[in-house]
Amino acid sequence: MITVYHYMGVAGILFAMGTYGVLTRRNAIVIFMCIELMLNSVNLTFISLSTHLQNMDGQIFVFFIMAVAAAEAAVGLALMITFYRNRESIDVDDMNMLKW
Repeated sequence: MITVYHYMGVAGILFAMGTYGVLTRRNAIVIFMCIELMLNSVNLTFISLSTHLQNMDGQIFVFFIMAVAAAEAAVGLALMITFYRNRESIDVDDMNMLKW
């Protein structure tokens, strides 16, 4: 029988993997994907607890998180494409050149 603790364990592992990726990678797209992985692990937590507690609040939060994540993805990828066109690199170390 799969319980809420199994879902929470998977969500914790996914969040830890996302955190590790954000802290160790230098490619902006990989960092961006790791942030999305962290958001999805939080969504899994909300859904599992919402189902366990028989309450719809967690699922409503997930809806708003997904809407914000979609907007973030659109803006973030547009910024990365613009940066790549100007610098021909998406390395995070090169991003500090955006300062004037």
